[in-house]
Amino acid sequence: MEHTIEMLNITKEFPGIKANDNINLRVRKGEIHALLGENGAGKTTLMSVLFGLYQADEGEIRVWGDKADIRNPNDANDLGIGMVHQHFKLVNRFTVAENIVLGAEDTHRGFLTYDKAVERIKSLSRQYNLNVDPHAMVSDISVGHQQRVEILKMLYRDAEILILDEPTASLTPQEIDELMQILKRLASEGKSIVFITHKLEEIRRIADRVTILRDGKQIDTVEVKNTTNKNLAEMMVGREVVFRVEKAPARIEEPVFAADSISVYSPTVRKDVVKNTSFDVKSGEILVVAGIEGNGQSELVYGITGLNPLSGGRLYLNQKDITGYDIRERSLAGISHIPEDRQRHGLVLDFSLEYNMILQNYFQTPFQSRGFLQFDVIREHAERLIDNFDVRTSIGAPTLARSMSGGNQQKAILAREIDRGNDLLIAVQPTRGLDVGAIESIHKQIIAQRDAGKAVLIISYDLNEVFTLADRILVMYEGENVGEFDPAETSESELGLYMSGSKRRETS
Repeated sequence: MEHTIEMLNITKEFPGIKANDNINLRVRKGEIHALLGENGAGKTTLMSVLFGLYQADEGEIRVWGDKADIRNPNDANDLGIGMVHQHFKLVNRFTVAENIVLGAEDTHRGFLTYDKAVERIKSLSRQYNLNVDPHAMVSDISVGHQQRVEILKMLYRDAEILILDEPTASLTPQEIDELMQILKRLASEGKSIVFITHKLEEIRRIADRVTILRDGKQIDTVEVKNTTNKNLAEMMVGREVVFRVEKAPARIEEPVFAADSISVYSPTVRKDVVKNTSFDVKSGEILVVAGIEGNGQSELVYGITGLNPLSGGRLYLNQKDITGYDIRERSLAGISHIPEDRQRHGLVLDFSLEYNMILQNYFQTPFQSRGFLQFDVIREHAERLIDNFDVRTSIGAPTLARSMSGGNQQKAILAREIDRGNDLLIAVQPTRGLDVGAIESIHKQIIAQRDAGKAVLIISYDLNEVFTLADRILVMYEGENVGEFDPAETSESELGLYMSGSKRRETS
């Protein structure tokens, strides 16, 4: 069968780490080929070599059977290779059309012209059922539609080989379904698609074959129909994986945190998006807030942590009114926060990992003495967390946060926040973008916090995660608490009715 891409004996090294070690990848015309591996396994690096962002130290690339010298993304585009990165490369202040044609603009007598481009974008959008308005500002469209813009950028440049890096990491379930249909349509028309993921169910739904990487090495390439999720997981992490972490019955005690009739104002939509909501979180329990994304869950956490002010109501931590506290005061009072956006709110990307590990307490002993940072103590602290939480880095504590994979950035934040030992742990989508091995590890860490008597508040849009972790479930719809449930006495279908607004119950 004809191969569009052959990556033969590819090796790529960075200081202190061999990211790709003698890897062979062959992709057929019209197939969806999954690239599976843990966070930091070398998936993105391998595709960055194919797209010209890196050059391999050893090996060669063949496109349509001919040896290719891909020195930069322009060379890749000229060969019909396009890539959608995990973190989109869009200019928020540009329109959809301006982003799509960026670098490939039409001109007339020295002036940019968009008429032909807009018509072609509309035609491609109709052809592949992408439904994107070329005149919309990128800042005004959803994450799912931004991803469609990235796909249109590739199609506009006549790409025949499409690389998608963790394409579902930030999408709602409905947007994931729509993306799957789009990719199947593209493959049916002869496009070759490389689908980087760590989600086994998505591979089962969409991929023809899958290549598994672990620690930079190729483990195997198999037909999806001839394998099982259990086998894939074991090849990916090198051990047997527990898909649902067992937990002992909760030993629930007194409330640690309480929200009393709180409302949170959103400056984006200029109204309250959390409305008169009350609940508490007790010592020794995990309360999971479930709901369809965009129903006030993010703003709820912003209000609790101080990122957004409350427009009404009071907050109590250990029976102390913290409503008037600023972000640092709430943090020091006993709130740990694993944020939804790890790069915007969780890390300083151009700081080293060791400095990111002390962002909330660099001014406290033992990290400072008489106003001076204690560098040896800071490094020892970071190395301990790296070891305890299995954070994969290139050079250890001095590694720049920006250079780490998304999953390892997430594990670093989790390590920092749990290690602070606070009474309340808030985690928003704690396993978004993580592989099954890392999910298992993080779920165990969260349950261990609950078993140590901490109060844990989780925001999750993944119903599997909701039922795995929750001792109690709160459902939010349009900014309100529409029901609280015992996970042992409810089902996904019942929760779905409350999540969609079809049902609600009075809450105390």
